Amino acid sequence: MTQKEIRFTIEQDEEKIPEKIYWEATDNPNEGLEETKAIAVGVWDHFHRGTLFIPLWSKDMEVLDMKRFCIEMIGCVADTLRNATGDEIMAAEIDEVGIALSKRLQKEMLAAQKGQ
Repeated sequence: MTQKEIRFTIEQDEEKIPEKIYWEATDNPNEGLEETKAIAVGVWDHFHRGTLFIPLWSKDMEVLDMKRFCIEMIGCVADTLRNATGDEIMAAEIDEVGIALSKRLQKEMLAAQKGQ
């Protein structure tokens, strides 16, 4: 049997707010810890039949980037659902939500650029 490992290292300030987030994985072509600004891990708890979700982001991550991260996760959920279940209808509906939110974010980004 083959084993794979994913590891996260979180540096927190005195108020336990993430300052730096690092990750590494056995299948990552880059060696060692890599810095990131956000992670989101979902784990299925089969005993309670529910999802345990752990979102973390560093305090210097920009709000617009965080919104983009969340929108892209919606797209990942649609792809996962499509590939795992073959339910194209539900996956397409999830994609539509992501597309609508992407358009909204683009407007916010344009407004932010004009405000500078």
